[in-house]
Amino acid sequence: MTDSTPRERYGIIGLGNRAKMYVDALVGPHAGTAELVAWADSNAVRIDYYERELAAAGHPVPARYPADTLEEMIRAERIDRIIVTTPDYTHADLVARALTAGADVVVEKPLTIDAAGVQQIRAAIEASGKNVLTTFNYRYSPRNSALKRVIASGQIGAVTSVHFEWALDTVHGADYFRRWHRNKENSGGLLIHKASHHFDLVNWWIAAAPVRVFASGALRFYGADNAADRGLTDRPERGTGHGRTDPFALDLGLDARLKALYLDAEHLDGYLRDRDVFDPGITIEDNLAVLVDYDSGATMSYSLNAHSPWEGYRVVVNGTQGRAELDVVERGATLVGEDGSVILDPSAQPDGNTNDGVRPSGDRLIVQRHWQRAVEVPIENGSGGHGGGDDQMLADIFARTTEDELDRPADFQGGVRAVSVGIAGNRSLATDAPVRIRDLNLGMPVTKATAGA
Repeated sequence: MTDSTPRERYGIIGLGNRAKMYVDALVGPHAGTAELVAWADSNAVRIDYYERELAAAGHPVPARYPADTLEEMIRAERIDRIIVTTPDYTHADLVARALTAGADVVVEKPLTIDAAGVQQIRAAIEASGKNVLTTFNYRYSPRNSALKRVIASGQIGAVTSVHFEWALDTVHGADYFRRWHRNKENSGGLLIHKASHHFDLVNWWIAAAPVRVFASGALRFYGADNAADRGLTDRPERGTGHGRTDPFALDLGLDARLKALYLDAEHLDGYLRDRDVFDPGITIEDNLAVLVDYDSGATMSYSLNAHSPWEGYRVVVNGTQGRAELDVVERGATLVGEDGSVILDPSAQPDGNTNDGVRPSGDRLIVQRHWQRAVEVPIENGSGGHGGGDDQMLADIFARTTEDELDRPADFQGGVRAVSVGIAGNRSLATDAPVRIRDLNLGMPVTKATAGA
């Protein structure tokens, strides 16, 4: 791009904590090619906060709009691309509206939470001719890219099966049970909101599409009934005011950013960011197990636990010529400090890991071919969140990169493939039966294969 080339005009809808990554990118390293010209949110206090942040740093302040004037914002500000960082259940409607108003869309995962949302977005893409990019930053993590290279190189042959275990600890995992995610109608549950990341990784790693899903799971740790069974009674309604005395409490008053975005804003919309994880009425699962068949013939066994004492994941990929094993410890232990403060998401914080000497934080990729000794594959991490993966993803987003040697940029179909496993999994949970992706009525195929799709 030359100095005379106009910058692309961006808007953001949804100014919660997640929006910060995009705001910082647009006014920072990507300001030369992209310009943040407008933003919208349903809560004026959150817009006020971001305005103060930019003004204090000497950056131009974008035009502000109410969330219900998305189309007006796109047209009045001549926006080329909208970034959607709102609660999951709003994605389909906002993405479709933005497309129809003439903007391309970058949407935080998950793309949407149900089949109707997929249909709505697909119809808007076809009618508008615009495009949608779903952000999957885990593809860009150096450890995950390293495993992709191993599989793509053919070192372990054709993939026959995958075993994938994800452990969310009692800090990060618990946080999904405090906020809007705790209601399945808002988030689709962890099979959609969180595991769509993981299902996308497997789809991408093995270059295959899901065709059949069976799921089992329940709320076994959080929630009022489980708390009562363990003698955890007389719980506070919310964590603020209790964060220094209860390790399960989130005290918004102890974090300046969360206080400004949520505690100071709740009088306008009533949204409580710090609900007790042992409340009644939580409708999402905290323990999940899933079996997935793929159009390549491979299978996956997947498990998710949201109350582990450590955080990370283990992946085993079996092939016709060997096996690859990736072990990732993002936080080796959840410990209560003297001041009661903790990091909510260690995976997104380069300095958020805990090395306890027994389960040290870090990544390890082992490859072993048949009849040979195991070999450790080096993983070269960069700086920033997710081992430098966030920075590379943002570079691809703002350069509008559509492909690279690892096929990391995710298009609309990639977003659909990821959520299709969770949508089918939720149906399987409800029916106690396996579900074929082709029976979800997504309005589009997720695979080119005909049998079982």
